Amino acid sequence: MPPPPPVPPSPSEPLALTPPLAPLAPPPGGPVPSDPLRIGDAAVDTTGGWLPDGVTLSPFDVSNPILSQLDPGLLRAVQDAARAAQSQGVDIRVNSGWRSKGFQQRLFDNAVRNYGSVAAAAELVAGPDVSKHVTGQAVDIAPVEADMWLIANGRQFGLCQIYANEIWHFELATDQYGNCPPLLPNAAG
Repeated sequence: MPPPPPVPPSPSEPLALTPPLAPLAPPPGGPVPSDPLRIGDAAVDTTGGWLPDGVTLSPFDVSNPILSQLDPGLLRAVQDAARAAQSQGVDIRVNSGWRSKGFQQRLFDNAVRNYGSVAAAAELVAGPDVSKHVTGQAVDIAPVEADMWLIANGRQFGLCQIYANEIWHFELATDQYGNCPPLLPNAAG
């Protein structure tokens, strides 16, 4: 026989909609991270879009969420461009693509700390509510020769450099005539 349904609280009892909040401080005697937002060698946030410094992905490595969570049209354009570039001796690699909101927030928070203000940070790192990485609509390319190749040839695939200060950042952004929009000075616009 199934258990009886739960009895609703009486009108005089407050309705608990969430579990009690855990204390913000670590337990007594517990370790306190010196820099909880640091992204370094020990980070394991690979499913959130993190890659270790110096690591890049083939545009065809769709087993990684950095690529598998990209907008399908963007992924296809990057793969098509990579094939064309390869035929000219240029190896296109991806060093960032899709990012979780939490990971993007961490990047933004680090930039605020490093550059001293929200305004300065926003020129280099978009917040999670506006970043095209969070929606899978942006990809960062490496090495520099691949960036230069895409700047010269990307519009054939719909890929455009968006920010003047980020030669590695590309989005699908061509108009109906295959032209890229004018460069924005930086991520703050």
